[in-house]
Amino acid sequence: MQTLTHASFLALALVLCCLGAIHAQPQRGLPPPRSNSFDANAVILKQNFDLNPDGSYQYNYETSNGIRADEAGYLKNPGTQVEAQVMQGSYSYTGPDGVVYTITYIADENGYRAEGAHIPTPPPVRAAGAPGRFFK
Repeated sequence: MQTLTHASFLALALVLCCLGAIHAQPQRGLPPPRSNSFDANAVILKQNFDLNPDGSYQYNYETSNGIRADEAGYLKNPGTQVEAQVMQGSYSYTGPDGVVYTITYIADENGYRAEGAHIPTPPPVRAAGAPGRFFK
């Protein structure tokens, strides 16, 4: 009977060690905000969402830590072969360096395109058949 108790104890110890190892694994993704940080205590100051009968919509929100976003969307050319959902808007936030970053974007039948003063742009491409001439 003592052997069974000893085996049960070893099994329990093994299970607890495995659970401890799993719990100790580093978490993936973004770390949670520090509890004393401005972001951890952010609250929503303003939030609106309007959905129209035709499916178009508009939303915006603003938080106490300076995050702002707005977007509008609609269905372009409804009922045709070239029907496409269009969404465009912007968002801004304050980076760790204290600079306010703003992104404006559009997503439509041509894909997603974003612009912002801090987003790098590719160099111009040389036009085919025109040595020394570039186009954007």
